[in-house]
Amino acid sequence: MPEATVILDAGAIQRALTRIAHEIAERNEASAEVVLVGIPEGGVPLAQRLGKILSEIWKHSVPTGSLDVSMHRDDLDQRAAPKIHPTVMPFDVTGKTVVLVDDVLFSGRTTRAAMDALNDFGRPKKIQLAVLIDRGHRELPIKADFVGKNVPTAANEKVHVRIGEKDEVTLERK
Repeated sequence: MPEATVILDAGAIQRALTRIAHEIAERNEASAEVVLVGIPEGGVPLAQRLGKILSEIWKHSVPTGSLDVSMHRDDLDQRAAPKIHPTVMPFDVTGKTVVLVDDVLFSGRTTRAAMDALNDFGRPKKIQLAVLIDRGHRELPIKADFVGKNVPTAANEKVHVRIGEKDEVTLERK
C-alpha cells in the first residue's frame, strides 16, 4: 500500500499563493495587462484564488480563464482517449502578460502544450509560469517564474494536489 505524506496543508497552500501573488505583482507593474490562465484540472482553482488575491493587491479585477491543453500534448498517441476540459478565455491574450497557472510542474510537457494552445488565442506580450509545486525531473527546458514550494521527488513518486473541500498537497511513495 502506498504511503502518503502531507507536504502542504490548507494554511501553507494559502501562504504560498499569497507569496506567489505578491511576486507576480512585483514583477508586473502594468497590472492592467496581466491575465491568469489556469491549466485544468489543478491550475484552474489556483488561478481563481490567485486572481482574488491579486485583485486585493491591485484594487481591480484580474481576468482569469482556463485553457485545455489535451489536444496539444505530444503524447496523444500514448493515451487511450484524452480527457477534454472546457477552455474559458473571456479576454484577448494579444499584447497581454499571460500567467499560466498549474498545480505541479514535472516534465514540462504540459507547460509546452499550454504555450502551444495559447497561440490559438492570440500573441501574448509575455508568458510567465506560476506553479504550486515544482518537483523537478524536467524533460524540456522550462522553468517556473513563480513557485510555491520545491519538492524534490523520485520519478516513481506522485504529488497529489487537492483544492476544494479539503486543501492539501500530499506526496505518495510507492
